[in-house]
Amino acid sequence: MTIHIESLTFDAIIGLLDFEREHTQQVVIDLQADYPYSDRDFIDYAELCDLLISKVREARYELLEDALLELETLIRSAYPQITSLFLKIAKPNIMKNVTVALSHHWDY
Repeated sequence: MTIHIESLTFDAIIGLLDFEREHTQQVVIDLQADYPYSDRDFIDYAELCDLLISKVREARYELLEDALLELETLIRSAYPQITSLFLKIAKPNIMKNVTVALSHHWDY
């Protein structure tokens, strides 16, 4: 089974620049995770979304790279049944007319 979370959008402090450290900006997360589904072993997508939002807001990351790697660790810890994970973090408003993003895919 594959769970898709697309365009999870929220505001958070993320980035290196002075104005990024002082004001929230929009962050968008896309996630795709494969796992062996059973009626007793499933992934609650609302719980997963809350986990991602809470972590990014709390951590106030400077680098997207750090956010991506820590979110992967958090997701794997909370959902060890995941067999592969794709994670993308975007900042759509940091530059005019472009969305900047970072992504990675893991196979376990």
